[in-house]
Amino acid sequence: MANAPLRVALIGMGTVGTGVARILTAQADRIARRAGRPIEIRRVVVQHLEKPRGVTLPDGMITDSPDAVYADKEIDVALHLVGGQEPARTIMLRLLESGKEVVTANKALLCEHGDEVFRRARELGRTVAFEAAVAGGIPIIAAIGQSMAGNQIISIQGILNGTSNFILTEMHEKGRTYSDVLAEAQKLGYAEADPTLDVDGTDAAQKLVLLSQLAFGTKVPVLSFQRAGIDKLELADLRNAAGFGYRVKLLATARLVAGQLEMHVQPTLIKLDEPLAKTSGAFNMVELTGDAVGRLWYSGAGAGEMPTASAVVADLIDMAVGRAQLTFTRLDIWREHSPLPLLPATDVRRRFYLRYNVEDRPHVLADIADILGRHNISIASVIQKEAESATSPGGPPTVPLVIMTHESTEGAMRDADAELAQLKSIRPPRVRIPVAS
Repeated sequence: MANAPLRVALIGMGTVGTGVARILTAQADRIARRAGRPIEIRRVVVQHLEKPRGVTLPDGMITDSPDAVYADKEIDVALHLVGGQEPARTIMLRLLESGKEVVTANKALLCEHGDEVFRRARELGRTVAFEAAVAGGIPIIAAIGQSMAGNQIISIQGILNGTSNFILTEMHEKGRTYSDVLAEAQKLGYAEADPTLDVDGTDAAQKLVLLSQLAFGTKVPVLSFQRAGIDKLELADLRNAAGFGYRVKLLATARLVAGQLEMHVQPTLIKLDEPLAKTSGAFNMVELTGDAVGRLWYSGAGAGEMPTASAVVADLIDMAVGRAQLTFTRLDIWREHSPLPLLPATDVRRRFYLRYNVEDRPHVLADIADILGRHNISIASVIQKEAESATSPGGPPTVPLVIMTHESTEGAMRDADAELAQLKSIRPPRVRIPVAS
């Protein structure tokens, strides 16, 4: 029957699952109008039955066994809202094999096993929707897969991790230290108790893999491209960047360069007048460049209970009306075709911000300029502050030396770094941050 209820199971009742349940129960009439039929929660699978829930559900609906969902032939769609690799992968495959359509928010699973999951879904005639896996409530999967279908996407640049962006915003605007802001991010729920995946760039890299797969048809393993996080950044570099007219952001980049795919996730200097530089707090932004439409920006809350739940429910409504099923059969993602070659990291061209602690004595700058020059790295500007005192117990006083280079290659910069490390006049740390082009 066309107006028969769509029966749904939630696998996972954490932050996102709770948000989904709230929308489906509190806005049932609105959802039914948009879906063309009622959407009913039939089962909810959790790990701990005794844990209090942020939403009230009928007695008997909650179970700790996924088998209850696999065996229930009346369940049409499973909302796969568990994280990590296992048992998430096994649960996903069992759901498909038991005849369920699936909506998932698990970026890590799709990043590592998307080819297997999509292949199995197609073999079984099932559908997997995954808008919530990247950038929370921002409809970026639909933008790339549908709205930009008339374009060849040339470039993706994005702030894809809200935790890192919140930390960098607080450091820049309030002069707070990294450790101080991280502690607050954990209290506010932006960062996990173990924040490693957010702050070391892994989370953003996994999301970039999914977007690149969709835009360019090439799966690039996370470990095969440059990835660095924000956990080593210092306030001095954020302030220096601002003095040059830039903001430092954790920038994820994938773009076509002469038939090759350039990819990296790193703290990057972005000009203050660029929309990406103005994205603050826990917000995300994705900039897409198409060969026909030019540059487009998509911005909004990239994580959290309700923004991510919004994307899950949108996919669910698409399932109810049949759009997701039609789209999935035609979606050019994780199919067998020739991938684009990955541009070697050493060939990536951009400018660089450099900061060194150097001895305040003659010829130090000349030595550094000589090494950079011999590697074809041209200096655009230099700032050196005066030493606070004329003498130092351990030898000559040290001063910060900040250099902005002209465009060069990552390989040339690495080779120069190796030589600069041998200069006794330079004290650690040596800081190098790329500048967005």
